[in-house]
Amino acid sequence: MSTPLVVILMGSKADLEHCTKISDACKGFGLETVLRIGSAHKTPEHAVSILREYEADPRPKVYITVAGRSNALSGFTDGSVCAPVIACPPSSDSFGGADVYSSLRMPSGIAPAVVLEPFNAALLAAKIFGITNAEVRKQVIASQKRAADRIIEDDAGVR
Repeated sequence: MSTPLVVILMGSKADLEHCTKISDACKGFGLETVLRIGSAHKTPEHAVSILREYEADPRPKVYITVAGRSNALSGFTDGSVCAPVIACPPSSDSFGGADVYSSLRMPSGIAPAVVLEPFNAALLAAKIFGITNAEVRKQVIASQKRAADRIIEDDAGVR
């Protein structure tokens, strides 16, 4: 069985730190990642060529898109690929945080999931792959157990 691939597509290099957090979390689930930069607004032909490259790759994949402000990248990606797309826009204080709405409202037939926390975006990708990949499923279960154990430990510490 081939290693599942997470293609992390960012709109600009300004998103690299956010994308690195996603990539690191994905690797913790045993997922391979690639980081790419392509803008739906500024370089649509380049973004399409990136998507075509990975769509031609037969491995199971999930795309995680990272773009702020007017997040056309997530809808653009979702409309161009067959695999699941997870939008994980970077947090922003611009516009009072209202720019997140560009990730939430998509046209009919365009359905990227929206997950705001980098680790949780990686977790959703792992859960998607875990449906058919037992090794990834084991990593998800182990992560959930670690989170539960921390809560139990914290509870014991406050008594």
